[in-house]
Amino acid sequence: MLKLLAYIKPYVIPIAAVVMLVFFQSMADLSLPNFMSDIVNHGITNGDVDYIIRTGGLMLIVAFGGTLCAVLAGYLSSHSAMGLGEILRSKLFTHISGFSLAEFDKFGTPSLITRNTNDITQIQMVVMIMLRMMINAPIMCIGGIIMALSKDKGLSWVIVVVIPILALIISVVAIKGFPLFQSIQKKIDKINLVLREGLTGIRVIRAFNREADEKRQFDKANLDLTQTSIQVNRLIAILMPIMMLIMNLTTIAIIWFGSIRINLGTTNIGNMMAFLQYAMQILFSLLMASMMFIMIPRAQASAERINEVFALTSTIKDPDTAKRTPPDKKGFVEFKNVTYSYYGAEEPALKNITFKACPGEVTAIIGSTGSGKTTLVNLIPRFYDVDSGQVLVDGIDVRELPQEALRAKIGYVPQKAILFSGSITENIRYGKEDATDEEVKHAAEIAQASEFISGMKEGFDSVISQGGTNVSGGQKQRLSIARALVRKPEIYLFDDSFSALDFKTDAQLRAALRKETLNATVIIIGQRVASIMDSDRIIVLDEGEIEGIGTHRELYQSCKVYREIVASQLSEEEIA
Repeated sequence: MLKLLAYIKPYVIPIAAVVMLVFFQSMADLSLPNFMSDIVNHGITNGDVDYIIRTGGLMLIVAFGGTLCAVLAGYLSSHSAMGLGEILRSKLFTHISGFSLAEFDKFGTPSLITRNTNDITQIQMVVMIMLRMMINAPIMCIGGIIMALSKDKGLSWVIVVVIPILALIISVVAIKGFPLFQSIQKKIDKINLVLREGLTGIRVIRAFNREADEKRQFDKANLDLTQTSIQVNRLIAILMPIMMLIMNLTTIAIIWFGSIRINLGTTNIGNMMAFLQYAMQILFSLLMASMMFIMIPRAQASAERINEVFALTSTIKDPDTAKRTPPDKKGFVEFKNVTYSYYGAEEPALKNITFKACPGEVTAIIGSTGSGKTTLVNLIPRFYDVDSGQVLVDGIDVRELPQEALRAKIGYVPQKAILFSGSITENIRYGKEDATDEEVKHAAEIAQASEFISGMKEGFDSVISQGGTNVSGGQKQRLSIARALVRKPEIYLFDDSFSALDFKTDAQLRAALRKETLNATVIIIGQRVASIMDSDRIIVLDEGEIEGIGTHRELYQSCKVYREIVASQLSEEEIA
């Protein structure tokens, strides 16, 4: 947690002000019992009115000053804690944004969301209270002990007995609470995972009537979190009554033995009352410390989880001395003996992949599910780094190119069409921020999206809801394709991006793409043989290995795997 507190540097002045204000507040609180003791010990006679007014007025001023300091300290500590939360969220989001897909796979999206929201909120709360209590409590405790001893050393044994008992209770609670707080954060991750799966997959769940199963799964995760939270709350629930019991017993002991000492003439009522007030201040400061020791373990668990993210650096980084692609080469893609394995996988997803894709050509990739088609395409924009071999763009290894420069050359359409909340124009302009209205409309026309856009009430200004839930799957795919087209890249990557289109729209789109991408390299992952038959080059993948490269006719004659795929989709007349 101390590592994360380093980010609070911009708030050094407010924090210093909090320290000073809390110090003055503590001094004011410590001085009030002393004033009261002086008034009681002085005795009240007719001639003492001026003394009482003078001392009482001073007490009011001190009390008002202490209250003002407390209010200002509360405001500044809240401001600093919220500022720390803002900085942490920004830093964490920026750090996560730099992760490769391999790092995302290690943590999982629900866990990263929890760490950037709930975990940072826990730290915010503790810092806000810490700035007050962690300064106030020691001052009140130490100052209270000094002032109590100055009033009556004979009663100090009560404090000597009570403080170790309280310290022991607080330590036991902290030791038992820390693993429970760690467990709570992990279980919040789990419930977020179940909730996210249930909400994103609601159509499938309803289609198969599995609502009851999903509810049982959520209830199980929810109950698990609830039971752990109850264990923590039991600790807190036990702590508070014990603390109050000890405080009340301490009060009784001070009054009991203080009365005996007054009767013996070794002390007076004013000193006993002041001693009692200081003892209460000492115990309240320990009570505040106990609350901190309850909250700090949870914040510590959250801090460790955030530090885990910060500690994991992306395996994909820009080289120290980056290269630039030669101006005479644009869009050349080459794989040289590429092998890649996913984290924790037993077998490589790709093995010894070698091929070339050149500008002005369409390279299609086909294969069974799980053959490594998407993995292959993801290596080109360097979403993953190869285990061995090289992926070259314009003759340079992608690992030697700046990521921004590399991806500026690529127009990527993912397997699952992703749209963002905003207008249709904003979604298409996501591919090129400074695209003109004409460029946006042209890209939509090539992507065969103009027709359905013009049918919408506000046309290109129509709002797309989050995740594109107010448009169909085919419309989402066409808008995703338009987003890639608008940037006019050197390399187009289409990862099964036409699967939701009907045959007529598919044919029209491919014909328009041919004209639009004459000078670009086009790599298409396809599932339908009919849609890739006219490609300049077809790569057949099977279990991560290339089974054949060639045209449709060449592969039909020479590649058994391709022949099986063709036979499963086309009739003999279509094959011929």
